[in-house]
Order: sequence, then structure tokens, then C-alpha cells
Amino acid sequence: MLARRLLAHLATYLVLAAAAVLTLGPFLFSVMTAFTSTRQFAQQGPLSFPAPAVLENFLGLFTPSAGSGGFVTPVVVTVQMVAVILVGQMVFSVLAAYAFAQLRFPGRDLLFWVYVATLMVPQVVVVVPLYLMMSEVGLRNTFWALVLPFVLGSPYAIFLLRENFRGVPSELMDAMRIDGAGTLRLLWHLVVPLNRPIIVTLVLITVVTHWNNFMWPMVITSGPEWRVITVATSALQSQYNNNWTLVMAGTTLAMLPLVLLMIVFQKQITSSVGDTTLR
Repeated sequence: MLARRLLAHLATYLVLAAAAVLTLGPFLFSVMTAFTSTRQFAQQGPLSFPAPAVLENFLGLFTPSAGSGGFVTPVVVTVQMVAVILVGQMVFSVLAAYAFAQLRFPGRDLLFWVYVATLMVPQVVVVVPLYLMMSEVGLRNTFWALVLPFVLGSPYAIFLLRENFRGVPSELMDAMRIDGAGTLRLLWHLVVPLNRPIIVTLVLITVVTHWNNFMWPMVITSGPEWRVITVATSALQSQYNNNWTLVMAGTTLAMLPLVLLMIVFQKQITSSVGDTTLR
């Protein structure tokens, strides 16, 4: 029996190790290639370790020769876009989730489930209508075209927040109402602090989703003025299809902020998952 248990544990760890290699392998390959010189990459191939590690590929991304001004404009545009969408989605999602969870009004549940049902609609289906709408109002190839379709809340965020807001003890809410607290004070001083882990998780999901958004920015913008980092990375692959060290430097730079966010907020994510499971 002991031998069977050891073999079962060994098989489990082997499967997990293989899965980890398959998952982390592309990221490791990207980082290795990004720090490899163009000469070494050409002579020794893509699987060689950088000897020595160089920064010339990252510096090359920010030179004017790296695609109409380099990566400076895409990074700035992406940060601004994600910041505006993040603030808008969190504010409107929290307000809408609180209304669906705690307020009473006719058609509340029907409106909520109709709105949540939009999660079933693939994004590619709404790209053409959104493009036509933005073109008709003269917003194509502008910053507002990048953010307006996403800034007014997210069905997934509203659904998740509503389920958590419904778990707030009614005794605490009644006590604050007796003390004279209004709806907004009740929301920001009781409901939001009690659900901070899930809100932090939604913040990370929103940042990752829109930092990696590629299809809509590619469709609605043209030229380098409002190019985001994903579109800029794609342009590197077509412009420098033989300079893979520069392309991998762009890929590494694009995913670095997301990796840092996950490392910093991993405890909040774990806590939110545990709270949601218990509820």
C-alpha cells in the first residue's frame, strides 16, 4: 500500500511538473530571447541561454527606428486607457451591483439577468456594430473610442459583486441606517470594505483584460497615434520578422506589469477565492 501511494504521488507530481513546463516554457523562452544578443541568437539558436545578458533589445524598443517612435507612445496610451476603464468599471459596477443586491424596484431581477446574459455574446459579434457607432459619431481613431465601449461597467463584475453584496449582514446595515447613514455612506463605509478582496481581484481582472485587449484597438484605431502595446507588439512581428530578439523584448515588456501585479496581490486573490467559495 505504501508503494502504491508513493507511485500515485510521484505520478501526480510528474503530471504537475509537465503542466508547469508547458505553461511556463513560452514565458521563459520569451525572457531568455529578450536578453540574448542578435548575434548570439543567430549563431546558437533560440534555446541558448544569454551569455552575457544584454539590454540592447529593450533599449531598441524605445528608439525612433522601432516602429514610428518606438514603444513610448503605446505604453502611455495603454496605461491611460486601462486607468480610465478601470475607474469607470469599478465605480459603475459597484453602484449597479449594490442596486441589484440591496435596493427594491420593479423588474430588478429581470433586468439583472438580461444584463448578465450579455456575457454569452462573443465580443467578435459586437465589433462591427460598435465600429459603425463610433464611426457615425466621429470617434474612430480617438482615445474615447478605445474606452467608451468598456467604461460603464462589466456584466461579470456586476454579477460577482452582487452575489457578495447580498452576503453582507443585514444587522450591520440596519445599525448604520439607524445611525443616519444614507445609501452612499452605507455603500462606501460598510459594503465595500467588507468585500475588499473580491474588489481587488476584479481590479486585477480588469487590468489584465484590457491591458491584453487586441482586437478592438486594432479595429478602431489606425496609425501610431493611439496604438496600444498589444498592437505595437504585433506590428513588431511583421516589421522585424527576422529580429526575434527585439520581438521577444516587446513581448516581455508587455507582460511584465501583469506579472508584477499578480505577485503583489496574490494574497488578496487567494482570500477572495476562499470567501467566494465559503459563500
